[in-house]
Amino acid sequence: MTAQTCPRQHQRTTMEIASLEPSLYTVKAVFILDNDGDRLLSKYYDTELYPSMKEQKNFEKNVFNKTHKADTDEIAFVEGMTIVYKCSIDLFFYVVGSAQENELMLMAVLNCLFESLSQILRKNVERRCLLDNMDGVFLVVDEIIDGGVILESDPQQVIQKVNYRADENPLSEQSVAQIMQSAKEQIKWSILK
Repeated sequence: MTAQTCPRQHQRTTMEIASLEPSLYTVKAVFILDNDGDRLLSKYYDTELYPSMKEQKNFEKNVFNKTHKADTDEIAFVEGMTIVYKCSIDLFFYVVGSAQENELMLMAVLNCLFESLSQILRKNVERRCLLDNMDGVFLVVDEIIDGGVILESDPQQVIQKVNYRADENPLSEQSVAQIMQSAKEQIKWSILK
């Protein structure tokens, strides 16, 4: 009898050990939600995890419901996944890994994402500004993670690689004199044509 149970036990432990082997595919998903739990950005790197949009949105809603009341950056375990998250004004940033994933690795990704976006958005990390610069947001995410593999965790390197600048001089930050000077030059050039 012991001969029959030993191979099964050996087989089970071998399978358990195989599932705990280190992998480069650390990140299962990244998503950013607004303060209502609506998706602003999401990237799922494990297609088997939540294959349909409906399953992804249900997962995000479940995660949001369990985490949106926290005022600090924390770690959560939802649906067998390790989730690290951070909130800023009206945004929630989430990085998802497997249950066995190292929380420090996931937190490094989250901090890099947040700090990179903070620099790109000039410390104005809020919904409106994020939506206005969504192309830069996608570039940042793609520089940090590729297919679930962490490529970079240093925000300065990410900013340097992305080389994205939010509108250098938005109208709201221009002085009246600058706007008047710009209008004069436009009128001058239209008259000279």
